[in-house]
Amino acid sequence: MHVLLCIMTGRFSSRLYIAYAPLVILGTILAALVPVVGFNAVMTSEHFASFLVFVILHVTALVHYIKRILTPKTYRMALTMVLTIGTVGALTLVAILVALVAASPTKGWSGRSLSLLDPTYASKYIPIIASVSEHQPPTWPSYFMDINILAFLIPAGIIACFSPLSDSSSFAVLYMVTSVYFSGVMVRLMLVLAPAACILAGIALSEAFGTLTYSIKYQQIPTLSNEPVSEEKTTALKSAIDSSFKSVVPKDSNKEKTKVEGDEKVKEPVKEKTSKRIRKKEKEIAEKHVEKQVERKPLVLPLEASAVGIVLLILLGSFYVIHCVWAAAEAYSAPSIVLSSQMSDGSVHVFDDFREAYAWLRHNTDENDKVASWWDYGYQTTAMANRTVIVDNNTWNNTHIATVGMAMSSPEKEAWEIYQSLDVKYVFVIFGGLVGYPSDDINKFLWMVRIGGGVFPHIREPDYLRDNQYRIDSMATPTMLNSLMYRLSYYRFAEATMDGNGYDRVRRTEIGKKHFKLAYFEEVFTTQHWMVRIYKLKPSKNRQRGKNKRKTKAVSKKITQKPIKSLKNPWSS
Repeated sequence: MHVLLCIMTGRFSSRLYIAYAPLVILGTILAALVPVVGFNAVMTSEHFASFLVFVILHVTALVHYIKRILTPKTYRMALTMVLTIGTVGALTLVAILVALVAASPTKGWSGRSLSLLDPTYASKYIPIIASVSEHQPPTWPSYFMDINILAFLIPAGIIACFSPLSDSSSFAVLYMVTSVYFSGVMVRLMLVLAPAACILAGIALSEAFGTLTYSIKYQQIPTLSNEPVSEEKTTALKSAIDSSFKSVVPKDSNKEKTKVEGDEKVKEPVKEKTSKRIRKKEKEIAEKHVEKQVERKPLVLPLEASAVGIVLLILLGSFYVIHCVWAAAEAYSAPSIVLSSQMSDGSVHVFDDFREAYAWLRHNTDENDKVASWWDYGYQTTAMANRTVIVDNNTWNNTHIATVGMAMSSPEKEAWEIYQSLDVKYVFVIFGGLVGYPSDDINKFLWMVRIGGGVFPHIREPDYLRDNQYRIDSMATPTMLNSLMYRLSYYRFAEATMDGNGYDRVRRTEIGKKHFKLAYFEEVFTTQHWMVRIYKLKPSKNRQRGKNKRKTKAVSKKITQKPIKSLKNPWSS
């Protein structure tokens, strides 16, 4: 975008060509060497704009080269020919690209890129992208939390970039504008905004410090600030200009040469080599420049205001450093796997339920057992519990994630059958209703429904809503109350609450279904604060009902009535 802006504003130069052309070629080659990227570096629509600017840059360079070596008339003819051939070639290239892009349902754009261009695209068509908290738009407090006082210095930096506007300053302004837009679409792109904010804020602070220190320095020289400029000094400066211009005139310009006409010698003045009109114009320009230098009085601030301004800027920077240190220690360095909260007496209470659950899985399950959970905890389970998971944070396989979402949204029996088909032995859910942890699976459940419904149409979001409201109380729908997620989260929850009423501290309401039993899953471990609840799938022989169950009991009685022969250990001596 910056290169295209420079070309359109007539700022093309060889430096611009050297900076951009190798970047496109080397960057594309290096990106294609990454196995995950491969030929996507040249086949996806996100990269077509850079290639188009690459072509425009070469056409512009060719035009400048031809203009230097050809006469104006020949240049016009060549320009017409180049424009004709270039237009035909460009139209052909665009037609090929349109044909290739039209074959893709997303027009060759990835879901994340389309979400940047259309913030509502992901929520409409790709719920797996919209479900990620990093892809949500940020709030105004998050801007102040991340960039703090830079938010107020950025406008001043943009204004300073326009006086004067250069290639570098236009790049900074363009960088700032685009990064502000993209950070407003996804909160994770605040990382893109941070460097641009630092650059513009640094420019603003530099200009402010420059003005204030110049004001103090200027007022310390009274001869420059208070002494009026006399006419004698102005006349002396102008005479100096006259003498400098006279010294430029060649020595033999006023000499006379002798010309013989008949018997008489006629003296004729030699023509001056320098045109009088040009010298007169240059002299006028120089005099105007001197008059401006003499008459212009610099705009300065009072000494006291300048000193106070410098002190305030230093204090502002100091408070910003304090804020950055605090944010780095409290917000950005705290591990998400170990949570803490401050008690009323000032002490810190640590919630170590995640590590407790992963340690239990590591020491109490077979190393070949498969564990199912929502994809948010896949990488943690693999790394800390050393167990195979069905889905993890690599969200490229949307079908697997949708299958787990369908299982969590289904009734207990259907969910058991789905997990059996995936050879799952253990299922765990994250629950925060007892201690008030808001990022639990109940709050994420609607995303499981949406993602599962995107692949399996029989999962419909309205079946889990009552009057378009997501509820878990007595007004919740039967589909919601019978879903596996609800049953695994709230199993024995009423017994754990103080009054036995099953009050959920996150949703701030009593649950709708309090006392029920699980037929296809058994609870094997629950952490100290009930934040992680692990269940094991019951084998099929433990779930028989009715006649089959009675037949099994009769057969087991017959087997127990037979005498059991003692078997000798063949390995004993």
